[in-house]
Amino acid sequence: MERRLAEHENGINPNSYTHTRRPLKLVFHEMFPDINQAIAFEKQVKGWTRAKKEAIIKGDWESLPRIAKEKKHR
Repeated sequence: MERRLAEHENGINPNSYTHTRRPLKLVFHEMFPDINQAIAFEKQVKGWTRAKKEAIIKGDWESLPRIAKEKKHR
């Protein structure tokens, strides 16, 4: 994980989403025993609403049940 974060911080890949959005701040991470589980979780997070992502970033765990019940507005 440290290597990947360093790659993003240093702008190693100019085609990366984070390349033009530096400096970065890691606000959440999860460790998985298997790369396939990690990829599945990343896809799940990408499907979350902005409100849910922002609540997790803020550590607002109390709001998550309410936010999860709200319909996605896309």
